[in-house]
Amino acid sequence: MATVVLHHSMSINFLSCVALLSSLLLSCLCSSLDDTHHTIQVSSLLPESTCKTSLTTQQVDDKRSSLRVVHKHGPCSQLVQDKANAPTHDQILLRDQSRVKSIQSRFSKITSASASTSETNRVRDSKADLPVQSGSTVGAGNFIVTVGLGTPKKELSLIFDTGSDLTWTQCEPCAKYCYKQKEPTFNPSLSASYTNVTCSSSLCSALISATGNTPGCSASTCVYGIQYGDSSYSVGFFGKERLTLTSRDAIDNFLFGCGQNNRGLFGGSAGLLGLGRDKLSLVQQTASKYGKYFSYCLPSSSSSTGHLTFGKGSGASGSVKFTPLATISQGDNFYGINIEGISVAGTKLSISSSIFSNAPGIIDSGTVITRLPPTAYSALSSAFKKMMTKYPKAPALSILDTCYDLSKYSTVSIPKVSFYFNGKTSVDLEPSGILYAASASQVCLAFAGNGDDTDVLIYGNVQQQSFEVVYDVAGLKLGFSPKGCA
Repeated sequence: MATVVLHHSMSINFLSCVALLSSLLLSCLCSSLDDTHHTIQVSSLLPESTCKTSLTTQQVDDKRSSLRVVHKHGPCSQLVQDKANAPTHDQILLRDQSRVKSIQSRFSKITSASASTSETNRVRDSKADLPVQSGSTVGAGNFIVTVGLGTPKKELSLIFDTGSDLTWTQCEPCAKYCYKQKEPTFNPSLSASYTNVTCSSSLCSALISATGNTPGCSASTCVYGIQYGDSSYSVGFFGKERLTLTSRDAIDNFLFGCGQNNRGLFGGSAGLLGLGRDKLSLVQQTASKYGKYFSYCLPSSSSSTGHLTFGKGSGASGSVKFTPLATISQGDNFYGINIEGISVAGTKLSISSSIFSNAPGIIDSGTVITRLPPTAYSALSSAFKKMMTKYPKAPALSILDTCYDLSKYSTVSIPKVSFYFNGKTSVDLEPSGILYAASASQVCLAFAGNGDDTDVLIYGNVQQQSFEVVYDVAGLKLGFSPKGCA
């Protein structure tokens, strides 16, 4: 009888050990999966129909210099009149490719025949006739902020762009043409603080580096002209005005373009806010006030909000990882970066360091999809596909060729993707920075390859979403901090 009890006790202990071991193995497996994969709701990849405002504690503490950022076609945008004509995903990606091509042309060391043709292209209005060269296209994945201009101030929704330098808005009397915008067109004659810049002023000559064009002259007033890669353009008077960022923060004698002839894909916005590195950009014009320091957080969905903040008190925190800013000879107005590697599911891809060092790299708020050297993209796509074999494939979406049909799933597990920058800085992308969803049945890897390994690498805004991206221009540093906004 004692033998039976003993055997029974040993059997129970053995089963307990098996159960405990299984539990431990399962726990280790889950923990390992958490380290290498994101488990997400498929619905989280799609925008909602109502706006969700994101206001971080950091913003509340430093509200004085922060502007609300919204996607121009999302429910948080006030550009109501344009929502019915919001571009399709194919159109967004097509315009994005147009922007990328124009950026790459600015980096080209050889002047092409098409560039020579653009030099003879002229943008005409009733006051000026000046040569305009192709510049950076406005694109379609744009984010807007609302600022005040003039005295008394008039609120205007402007696309903000780190790839542009000159700030401009449409102005009355619209001597030649103004496209339709949400707010009333700015009228400088009704502002007590507006003044024109004269042709003889050295400020007028500064337009050459900011726009790539020699300014014109009309009745002693300086005339600017800027054309973008998608044939959008603005021509008008160069002036000074009071720019109001918040209720307690204004900049006097801000240099900007007062457009009299404007056409293009500006989505109902009143113009552009230039945040590039040229001396006419907002960043440089406010150097004494904000120390050439600004940050932004782009919302992860068009139904959420982010922020654009000026001054070091805003984006500074212990969680910011910095990488050195690079200056690139062919594109010194852009913010240069050096990417050194990529990992998928915790494993660093076998990509030669020369692949990244041979291509100039920039970060750009106006480019939607990150463009990688084709060798790097091929390695990324291959590794990602190996981790996604259980999900059915979907047709390519424009430039995005690695797509899946997730319509029959409520949750999915996707491999984590991390980027490694110069200075031993690593950035672990959020799910919204890995996938681009046209719909639940067409969810794609949010990266594309360039035509050649030497083409400029562009770190786009999809990968920047939800991060606090910090530009310490004076300190020549670029920083990333997770969870900057929703």
